[in-house]
Amino acid sequence: MSDYVKSAFQNLGRKRVRTVLTILGIAIGVASVVMIGNISQCGTNALSNELESLGLSGLTISSSSDTAAPVSLNEDDLSIIKRCDQVEQAAPVMVESTDISARKLSSKALVWGIDTNASQIISINLLYGRLFNSEDISTGANVCLVDEAFSKSTYMRSNIIGKTVSIMSGGVEENYKVIGIIKTGSGLLQNMIGNYIPTFVYVPYTTVQATSGRNDFDQIVVKVKSGGNVESIGKTIVDTLNRDNGTADAFVSNNLAKQKDSLTNMLGIVTLILSAVGSVSLLVASLSIMTVMLVSVNERTREIGIKKAIGAKQSSIMLEFMFEAVLISLIGCVCGIAAGYVISFAGAEYFGVELSTRADIMMIAVEFSLASGTVFGVYPAYKASRLKPVDALRQE
Repeated sequence: MSDYVKSAFQNLGRKRVRTVLTILGIAIGVASVVMIGNISQCGTNALSNELESLGLSGLTISSSSDTAAPVSLNEDDLSIIKRCDQVEQAAPVMVESTDISARKLSSKALVWGIDTNASQIISINLLYGRLFNSEDISTGANVCLVDEAFSKSTYMRSNIIGKTVSIMSGGVEENYKVIGIIKTGSGLLQNMIGNYIPTFVYVPYTTVQATSGRNDFDQIVVKVKSGGNVESIGKTIVDTLNRDNGTADAFVSNNLAKQKDSLTNMLGIVTLILSAVGSVSLLVASLSIMTVMLVSVNERTREIGIKKAIGAKQSSIMLEFMFEAVLISLIGCVCGIAAGYVISFAGAEYFGVELSTRADIMMIAVEFSLASGTVFGVYPAYKASRLKPVDALRQE
């Protein structure tokens, strides 16, 4: 075995430029598939973190708009939900699209009205300051939490605790004191399309009710106890609310975790499709192996004739050329994996995300490359082994 490997290295070294170009073709194909897998995994993880940071990882209850007389969610409904089995936490949420300004700089904003326990249900990563307390909620205080991006864009620093911002709510512009700075998600979307993402502002839900003249909620977010079936619990909550309100189909539950899983599954399918497209380059590179090996057979016809004349077996000749084809594929795979990971790491560092790898796609690329290199090396090896010594020695 070692003789075959040594012979393969020596024969490939005869035509270094041709060998390097063939290896480069394999390496590019493997690197492209590895990068597609790694990039898709990074994107999937970052998107999942972003969705979770927006609270899109649990259960929400809202009133249905399909009924003739829509019913609004209120404090009584919140109490009913909190008493349901398998419900760990429940909090009201109000959402309003509006404008926020500070130091004469204005931007679009999503104002979220939340309770003191909302941070236990949705992901709010507090960087500076504090969250809302019971006094803020009971008094409907004009206090807010803003995201770090807004803080930096207005005051050129990440910590603007104690500063005042103006928020348009209910057609009236009011001043709010900043008591906390938050960071939303992994920051990937903010880095790539930050100009299109509105500023996230959190205020006490009672403050939103006071400014808008409402006493109901847009939604109630629910945290299910560990091990609970979100779908069945959501149905139980909806049935309970309908029964207590004397209605039918007036409330709906949304399993946002399921929607998030559907989105990530769709991204997985896209990854597989892109990987399949990338594998086409591997197929083309493998064809180049056949071409190189056929040329090598023609160039070494007399050498093959001499070996057979002194007693070399057909199997020995065939294995010699097969090892050369496999060696080209193997070296190309190693170089491709290394290049793919280096480029993936550089991209992850540039966008500020953690590098995530897809070992399954990498293994498929390696297996496909080695298998195709071996398959396309069979015919040249077989052709070399079938040469007759007399005919081979006659070749010039």
